[in-house]
Amino acid sequence: MIKDITIGQYFPGKSFLHSLDARDKLCLTFAFIVMIFVCKNFFSLAVMLLLALLMSLLSRIPARTILKSFRPILPIIILTSALQLYYNDSGTVWFEYWKFKLTSGGVFTAIFMAVRICTLILVSSLLTYTTSPTLLTDAIERLLSPLKIFKVKVHTLAMMMTIALRFIPTLIDEIDRIMSAQKARGADFETGSLITRARALIPIFVPLFVSSFKRAYELAFAMECRCYRGGEGRTRMRKMKFSWRDYAAIAFFCGCFAAVIYLNISFEHLI
Repeated sequence: MIKDITIGQYFPGKSFLHSLDARDKLCLTFAFIVMIFVCKNFFSLAVMLLLALLMSLLSRIPARTILKSFRPILPIIILTSALQLYYNDSGTVWFEYWKFKLTSGGVFTAIFMAVRICTLILVSSLLTYTTSPTLLTDAIERLLSPLKIFKVKVHTLAMMMTIALRFIPTLIDEIDRIMSAQKARGADFETGSLITRARALIPIFVPLFVSSFKRAYELAFAMECRCYRGGEGRTRMRKMKFSWRDYAAIAFFCGCFAAVIYLNISFEHLI
C-alpha cells in the first residue's frame, strides 16, 4: 500500500503535457478543480472526466502508474459514497430495512461523488507527474510575485512548498523501509482490531520523525554551504515562456468550461 502512493513523483518525458509551461499547468489545474465543483449533473461531469482522460493520454504516463495513485485513496472514496447512500433519501425508494433506506437519489449522488473525487485525483497527479520540482518552484514564484508588494517572501514560500512536495516520495520510501524492519522483528500491522493496528504504528512514527529531522538538517546545511540566501539576486538557467501549445491548451480548456456551464444550465434539474 505504501509503495502505491505516487503523489509528488515526477516522470520525465517528452509528451504534449510535459512540454506545457509550468505556469500554464498550474493555472489550468486550479481552474479544472474549480470547474469540477461547478458541475451539477452527470453531463457536465462527463465533460470534465473525458478531459481528464484525454490529459492522461497526452501525458504518456503508463495507465498502471496512474491507477496506483487511486489505491491509497480508495477507502476515502468508498466511505464518501457510503455516507451519501445513508444520508440522501431523495428520489424513489429501492430498498428499505430498519433505519437504512436505499433511494435513487442516494445512488446517483454516491456515483457522482465517486467520479468527482477520482477526476480530482487524476488531474492533481498529472500535474506532479509531468512537472519537475524545479519548474514547479519557478512557476509558483512567478504566479505569486504580485505578493512582493506586501513584502511577502515569495521565493521562500515557493521553495518550502516544492521541497515538501519533493520529499513525499522520500518519506514514503522511509516508511516502507521502517515497516519492513519492524516486520522482520516480529511486528504485526495487519491483524487485530482497528485500535490495535493503530497502536502498532506508533513505533514507526518515532524513527520516521528522527530521520525526517535529520534529513531536514542535512538539507539546510547543504544549502548553507552553497551560500543559499533566498531569491534576492538569483538568476534562472531556464526562462519560462508560453508557446503555441500553451495557447492551444488554454483555448481548448475554455471551450470545455463553456460546455460545462451550458450543460449545467440546460440540465439543471438533473443530478
